[in-house]
Amino acid sequence: MTERMGFFTDTSVCIGCKACEVACKEWNQLPDDGFVFEATSYDNTGQLGASTWRHVAFIEQTRPVRMNGDQDDGVDRWLMSSDVCKHCTHAACLDVCPTGALFRTEFGTVVVQQDICNGCGYCVPACPFGVIDRREGDGRAWKCTMCYDRQRGGLEPACAKACPTDSIQFGPLDELRERAEDRVERLHADGHPEARLYGESPDDGVGGAGAFFLLLDEPEVYGLPPDPVVTTRDLPSMWRWAGAAALSVAGVVAVAFAGFGNGERR
Repeated sequence: MTERMGFFTDTSVCIGCKACEVACKEWNQLPDDGFVFEATSYDNTGQLGASTWRHVAFIEQTRPVRMNGDQDDGVDRWLMSSDVCKHCTHAACLDVCPTGALFRTEFGTVVVQQDICNGCGYCVPACPFGVIDRREGDGRAWKCTMCYDRQRGGLEPACAKACPTDSIQFGPLDELRERAEDRVERLHADGHPEARLYGESPDDGVGGAGAFFLLLDEPEVYGLPPDPVVTTRDLPSMWRWAGAAALSVAGVVAVAFAGFGNGERR
């Protein structure tokens, strides 16, 4: 495997332009999302899915603000974040795929091979982030590939290339983690104590994400699970318990048949 590559998404400089969404769709030739108007915010894609591999979330945060001596409700700030597949170190979607359609690339990313996917859907509930999904009318699973084809050609992913503010940064994962820690320290020094990293630690429940984020609030505010855990974590122990139970049943049956045979001889 070559040096592991990844995404660092700095939400503090995201302007919600959706250039990443457009570039992702154009490069990967993804179909439209049905043009559904949610009527809840400027977020017109809603969530990640089989045809949306980058999703820019718009979160309006309001609190009472004082205007002309009177207290009133007003928009305090916008939180914008471009979400994407996390390309987990411990990827449950990989663990449960029965055909080998999902594989780990030489860059450390997780990719679905559409010509091998049989549409079983096991990977969909396995993902702790709700990223991967099956496409209507197709049945196969689809998600971000971190532009595997572009990486093999020495190019950065389309979303990072199109981002005008460098909110989406692409490069060797270790370098990105160092850069992200420096950025958090700088934000803290500038009076933003709420700035934090999400998904950068190899000690978290998925062994660290290949796509991690700098957030300005709790993960739940952005629709991210606070403590994600690989859903196949307990499979080895479950199989051990199942094996022990099967051996116990087999032993009981053997003893019963042995006793039955001895009774016949008497």
